[in-house]
Amino acid sequence: MITIYSLPTCSFCQQAKSYFQRHRVKYKEVNVDSDPAAQAEMVSKSGQYSVPVIDINGQIIVGFQKNVLDVLLENI
Repeated sequence: MITIYSLPTCSFCQQAKSYFQRHRVKYKEVNVDSDPAAQAEMVSKSGQYSVPVIDINGQIIVGFQKNVLDVLLENI
């Protein structure tokens, strides 16, 4: 399961979502701008307030890190 915690105005969030779409990877998007509980969950998982925070089966990635995503998605 892939979850991306994001904000609508975040360019790095848009890049991450576009990356997933190009690679036909299904993901769940959580808008932390409109959901305080989701924001608290994101901070609990990552220790960060910055977005995107991407959770791939419990592996947490902060920011859009294409090289890391390439490696992690090979194993899914």
